[in-house]
Amino acid sequence: MMDGITIRDMTIEDYDGVYTLWMTIKGFAIRSIDDAREGVERFLSRNPGISVVAVKDGEIVGSILCGHDGRRGCLYHVCVREDCRMQGIGKSMVVYCMDALEREHISKVSLIAFMKNDIGNAFWKGIGWTKREDLNYYDFVLNRENIVNYNQ
Repeated sequence: MMDGITIRDMTIEDYDGVYTLWMTIKGFAIRSIDDAREGVERFLSRNPGISVVAVKDGEIVGSILCGHDGRRGCLYHVCVREDCRMQGIGKSMVVYCMDALEREHISKVSLIAFMKNDIGNAFWKGIGWTKREDLNYYDFVLNRENIVNYNQ
């Protein structure tokens, strides 16, 4: 616990608070199906005990969805409420997830940060993550109803 902040496993009971937090993050991308309660519940069930929330005064002020495929871990939707940034919350949540991944015998973790996300990219660089320049990232939409909305 740091300065009234508790870092703990995320459960589906945290969904409403996490979703409320997501809606406050500028430039955040939310998918209509994957990020709905049912999609997050599926993700948490598949990856138990490795996603995280930061709680202050009963309110969720940070969260990370963390999962793995048995070989590589991935962090999704890493965020800290704007008025709670620069207090070590983000780094503590990342370390929490990395420790959980290590317990699962995962030795590498990655994430995607939008190029326009200056704050996020500075954060990752500042805590020692390496920006990959040697690969291209590709994806393919399997479900056209899974619409992406960006917070303005």
